[in-house]
Amino acid sequence: MPSLHQLQTFLDVIDAGSVRAAAERQNVSQPAVSSALATLQREVRAPLFERDGRTLRLAASGKALERYARRVLSLIAEGLEEARAAQTARAGRVRMAAVTTAAEHLLPQLIQGFGQREGTGEIELEVANRSRVWDFLAHWEVELVLAGRPPLGRAFQTLATRGNELVVVGPAHTGAHDIEALARETWLLRESGSGTRTTTEEFFTALAIDPPRLTIGSNGAIRECIRVGLGVSLLAREGIARELADGVIDIIATPVTPLPRPWHLVASAERELSSPAARFVDYLRTAGDFTSTDA
Repeated sequence: MPSLHQLQTFLDVIDAGSVRAAAERQNVSQPAVSSALATLQREVRAPLFERDGRTLRLAASGKALERYARRVLSLIAEGLEEARAAQTARAGRVRMAAVTTAAEHLLPQLIQGFGQREGTGEIELEVANRSRVWDFLAHWEVELVLAGRPPLGRAFQTLATRGNELVVVGPAHTGAHDIEALARETWLLRESGSGTRTTTEEFFTALAIDPPRLTIGSNGAIRECIRVGLGVSLLAREGIARELADGVIDIIATPVTPLPRPWHLVASAERELSSPAARFVDYLRTAGDFTSTDA
């Protein structure tokens, strides 16, 4: 039976990208990491990695094992946390992930309110783009995700939703745009994997336009670029409330916006929520303007 150390070493090699980097992460020697991998590979009776020049890539057996290794270690960490919380009467830890806009503009106040109600406890929040947060959930590395609509074909369940809409935003006093004007603008897009980028590309297709594009790595940088006149973008209304109030950017009226894109609070359909996560879901439903999908 593989040990927890062997499974953790296996995942460290995947995440770090090499045996050397994994050894540095664990503060052990490279032979120690190689030995743990070799022992695990003997247990599996199939190769876990394949050589691709100087780099390692997961073999088919490694890809199959990775999902379960992450889940096993996640469940053990969660069990230890619940046991400690029971001993000390703490509220425990909620592990969740959120896309950038939700993490920056929606969750801070909700986390604060939950903390005030619970008195103790902790929210462990991973902030990433759309594709990454769903990977966190699929691997059970988090219990909850706050993002747009979850992808089809995966074992996820939406627990609650909250209204949200996307609007086209430009520099202050930009005014209305017809379709030809939208096609001439430089559009500021998030990186590949972002849900907002995907929606923006769908927006272009719906209008049959192919405007100039500039990829920007964060919502904050996009808002600043808009403010100084570098282009326009499609953003969540909640994420631009401060800039609108300050009058430094404006919503641009278009033929097809605003676009309704509600927030989805999503969990795995293959496991039960821990008691801290269940309490956080209850708080969002009762005090966070989230509508339960159980109704």
